[in-house]
Amino acid sequence: MTQRLKLVAVSGGLQRPSRTLALVDAIVAALAERVPIDLHLVELGQIAPQIGATFDRSRLSAVVQAHLRAIEGADVLVVASPVFRGSYSGLFKHLFDLIGAEALVDVPVLLAATGGSDRHALVIEHQLRPLFAFFQARTLPIGVYASARDFADYEVSSSALRDRIALAAERAAPWLSPRPSVAKQAELERLAV
Repeated sequence: MTQRLKLVAVSGGLQRPSRTLALVDAIVAALAERVPIDLHLVELGQIAPQIGATFDRSRLSAVVQAHLRAIEGADVLVVASPVFRGSYSGLFKHLFDLIGAEALVDVPVLLAATGGSDRHALVIEHQLRPLFAFFQARTLPIGVYASARDFADYEVSSSALRDRIALAAERAAPWLSPRPSVAKQAELERLAV
């Protein structure tokens, strides 16, 4: 039996309904067609008031701390943000400021973003990819950008976007595997010495 991947999807949208959440849902569905997953969804809009109120992780509610632990323990991340003035929001960045600096080493991350027009498409390369490079995560080569015209009633409506999502999922699948447990990782490191 194939082990299920712990996929954590982070939707950086701050409201509902959300094109960013619709994009995340479509990407997760495409990945689930290719690999077995257990999904944990983090919606920034639902936890933004709490994370925006502190820099101290220990002061966060148990619910928010569980989301942070899920991100840190993920086998794979799908991370999407709406574009605000050419980048992700400060609250989106603050969410990842609360993540351990070495928690995402080698974790595959499929990057995605939504914006009002195509002129924001480079946000994946110029903003999101460098953020996850700091964590030494393995950002997957194909990101998914969607503009407002790719949606109808907060659902993916563009066949070109559907094709891009399918391609990103297809190319991501070979890179996805469960992370070794902490004990297994320590044993592997001990044997490597």
